[in-house]
Amino acid sequence: MSDERRHKPTRTLAAVLIALLMLLAALSLWTVIPLAWLWIGSQLTDTQFPTLGPYLVALGGVVASILVVAWILGLLNELYLSLTGVHHVAPMRPGWLKSMRDTPKDTHALTLLEAVIIGSVVIAILALLVWFFTLAGSPLPSA
Repeated sequence: MSDERRHKPTRTLAAVLIALLMLLAALSLWTVIPLAWLWIGSQLTDTQFPTLGPYLVALGGVVASILVVAWILGLLNELYLSLTGVHHVAPMRPGWLKSMRDTPKDTHALTLLEAVIIGSVVIAILALLVWFFTLAGSPLPSA
């Protein structure tokens, strides 16, 4: 058995773990980072009517944190590419959207990074909709 075949399950497991880590990092862009910086901003004031300072701290922190996580996502994507050698995931275009004249040379296959970002946005939107329609309650006074 060659070294490449012996290490293939290890590489596959590492690639799966990196992909999951990328998904968690992408989800944190919409959840953990904004909520954490809002909490940090709220700790900088003692009143319900703060000055501009805590808002600027929260905004600057969110932007800086998102840039750092985006950079980390890029590094994880490069690591995934070096482990797998695959530069794209399977084409994601449904058959009913294809024309009979479509040629495969014009298609752009999604990379893992693109699929992870799109997936995290879809999950965030679905979570917002579930929260809004089931958990948020009505702002109207009850009669």
